[in-house]
Amino acid sequence: MIPIIGGLSLSLALGFSFISFMILFLFFRTGDYRFYLAGWRSVLVVSCLSIIATFVLLNELIQSNFDIDYVAHYSSLQTPLIYKITALWAGQSGSLLFWLFILSIYCLIVLLQNRNKYTELMPWVILVLVSIQFFFLIITNFVANPFSPTDANFIVANGNGLNPLLQNLTMAIHPPTLYLGYVGFSVPFAFAIAALVTGDTSPLWIRSIRRWTLVVWLFQSAGVILGGWWAYQELGWGGYWAWDPVENASFMPWLTGTAFLHSIIIQEKKDMLRIWNIVLIVLTFSLCIFGTFLTRSGVMSSVHSFTASNLGPLFLGYVFFILFSSIGLILYRRTELRSERRIESFTSRESGFLFNNVIFVIICFAVFWGTIFPVISEAVTGTKITVGAPFFNMVNIPIGLFLLFMTGVGPMLVWRRTSKKAFIRNFSVPIAIGLVSLLGGLILGIKGYVVISIALIGFVMSVLLEEFIRGIKSRRRVKNEPVLTALVSMVSKNRSRYGGYIVHLGIVFMFVGFTGRAFNQELEFPIKKGQSQKIGSYQIQFVSLKELERQNHFAWVAGLNVFNEQKEIITQLFPEKRIYFHRDPNPDRRQPHSELSIFSTILKDFYSIFSGIDIEEEIAYIKIMINPLVWWVWLGGWVLVAGTLISLWPQKE
Repeated sequence: MIPIIGGLSLSLALGFSFISFMILFLFFRTGDYRFYLAGWRSVLVVSCLSIIATFVLLNELIQSNFDIDYVAHYSSLQTPLIYKITALWAGQSGSLLFWLFILSIYCLIVLLQNRNKYTELMPWVILVLVSIQFFFLIITNFVANPFSPTDANFIVANGNGLNPLLQNLTMAIHPPTLYLGYVGFSVPFAFAIAALVTGDTSPLWIRSIRRWTLVVWLFQSAGVILGGWWAYQELGWGGYWAWDPVENASFMPWLTGTAFLHSIIIQEKKDMLRIWNIVLIVLTFSLCIFGTFLTRSGVMSSVHSFTASNLGPLFLGYVFFILFSSIGLILYRRTELRSERRIESFTSRESGFLFNNVIFVIICFAVFWGTIFPVISEAVTGTKITVGAPFFNMVNIPIGLFLLFMTGVGPMLVWRRTSKKAFIRNFSVPIAIGLVSLLGGLILGIKGYVVISIALIGFVMSVLLEEFIRGIKSRRRVKNEPVLTALVSMVSKNRSRYGGYIVHLGIVFMFVGFTGRAFNQELEFPIKKGQSQKIGSYQIQFVSLKELERQNHFAWVAGLNVFNEQKEIITQLFPEKRIYFHRDPNPDRRQPHSELSIFSTILKDFYSIFSGIDIEEEIAYIKIMINPLVWWVWLGGWVLVAGTLISLWPQKE
């Protein structure tokens, strides 16, 4: 009975979304405010029904109702509760419903928050949002219905269970966080389209979504970082970013969204870059939908993606519809979008922001081209070509380093024009520190992009520290405050500015971690209990092997001691070799999986994988990696989040 409620909710939501279209069009035709209120209420109903459907599916996953095909494929009786909840976004139809769920929550917030605001924009904002809901409701009703009855090729007495790779606590956080960012860009896009349709191209629409954009950008950033953390913990290759197509799908809208976040500052303060900002948010939202296409269509091979389906043409068609309709509106309003103001100087903050934007877009294009080229090549030539990490690294490393350089340049520039005197005063110390860092790296024998990265890290770090020191000195001179009090007061009274600096500091920390990858070490070896193996200056000893039976898997747990050159134990590692569904009489349903063990310090990570076992010979196959400075990547992520939260914190009046 309950699954019927879920399917009925989706059907009713589709019907009400169509009704809301009709009612809103009647409002645009007649101007009768009663039609607007009716359309507003209809969208509320659509959102509530979509939320109900999501909770129904979640309940069926928890209750292990294998009469529903989605539940039978992504859950089982042995699946722990947390992973039954995670299964909601683990498969195709469930994740699309989850997309709709997040969008519906955002719709409710927008409707209630702006009920008496932006009277000209809101009807069109609502129309755009409900049109996006309509698209996903068509898919979840007719193409990927999460409430379809079971059609499984296994015993329905127990479900197929969740992929072992997804049975990680990070996967309970990473996808929802990423979706909150992905879907959240729908709202700035809706306001941009509303501004184009109404002809109100003033900074009003920018002011209405600036904080919203920062919030969803925060979710998108956290989602990307958590995705890297999951890959590092779970995939067993020792890295956190492999330029996988689905990784790229989350990264591309982050790039254009970051550019947009910087660019709207110029429009808000100087009423410039009107067309550019519209283009950026259209690109960002289009890339969010395109990312969903990459994940759901099956055209790309990825550890993150789902099997091939017939959803690809629908999503691709929707992306083209968004692009062509948006371009048409931009061309129609091109006269109103022109700004009378121009960038006055190459050394102005406006110019710095624009260069910053261009770099983000160039990186996005490079990632986009590298991601889709294999598909285009196969379609044209019939030959499947793989574009891997070497291409992306070759193209993006130098561009990324230039972006790091601009991260340091931007804060030192002033609006309109930076004088020669101010330029020399602001840049002399950072440049000197950058050159010293460069020289130090060369003396240590470091070459190539690595030494350039070290120099730029020194340069940008000194720029940011100088900004904080200058502000603290100013407050101490005027208010005679202690250093810590001056720092807190300065940040609290200028949260947007110094929160942004802290975000930039987080980016610098992440680059420290990225630079460490050049010094990675790894060794794979067979080993018997009691034996040792040397890697670098460290000794790995195999001391124990345990067998454990848990709720949903069997595990061999290897105990490894790590010794330094002084024969002192640094840490113990306990990698596992697991077998999921180990009791199943059908060996094809048993799922092997290697669970990693990682010991992390500020300087390096000890990363261990239990890749295989020979029970008869009592031999374990172990892979050890020593990964320098990875800790700084995660620290940078936390600092980035903290800086964004500071920027978002309400300013005292």
